[in-house]
Amino acid sequence: MTDASPFYDTWHIDPAREASMGDAHAPMWRHFIDSIPERDFATRTVMDFGCNRGGFLHLLHALRPFRRGVGIDIATASIQVAEATKGTLPLTFAATTDLSPWANSIDIAFSYEVIYLLPDLSEHANALYNTLRDGGVYYAVTGCHTGSPLWSVWRTLLAETSNAPVQDRAPDDFAKAFLDAGFSVSAKRFGYAGFIPADNDRTYYPSLLDALDYPSDHKLLFRLEKRT
Repeated sequence: MTDASPFYDTWHIDPAREASMGDAHAPMWRHFIDSIPERDFATRTVMDFGCNRGGFLHLLHALRPFRRGVGIDIATASIQVAEATKGTLPLTFAATTDLSPWANSIDIAFSYEVIYLLPDLSEHANALYNTLRDGGVYYAVTGCHTGSPLWSVWRTLLAETSNAPVQDRAPDDFAKAFLDAGFSVSAKRFGYAGFIPADNDRTYYPSLLDALDYPSDHKLLFRLEKRT
């Protein structure tokens, strides 16, 4: 991504890795959905910020059918795939940095491993606050923060493999940005306890224990409620 444009084709420099990200994330997405207290989405309008190819919204609709879903990303090629593969689902996808068309219209918003990449976290927090209806909730997951013991390794890897800029933020930095925007902020450990593949790829996890501990202990789930 260049300074002249906030958009890029895909998040991952390697298009093949980009295409496989949805399958890799699916078990974590399912745990994410199971972790939130809301159960009935039948009358809800939802948003996935940083939706990539739309896989999370497909899974969400299969598990908690919603009235309408909006997927937002700045990866233009990924949004094209999302739009082409949405079928008859009640989904709208857009490559944009402007959330004003959805002001005060979203009941529940989600993002999964996105907020750590945002160059202006305060701007994002304010935009999401304005997008939610009164009493709406934004759930944001990230394990990419300076409190993670893997961050020193991952920061270099992400800089080498991603078209997006890499930011250094602590968990308290995320909390403060959303508090300052007016959200009621709470958080918990992501707590994923499913089976983790024990393969020979040590690119991201130096050991099997690292692979087990990261989604359980170091990945965080923020609950951000718009105060009324």
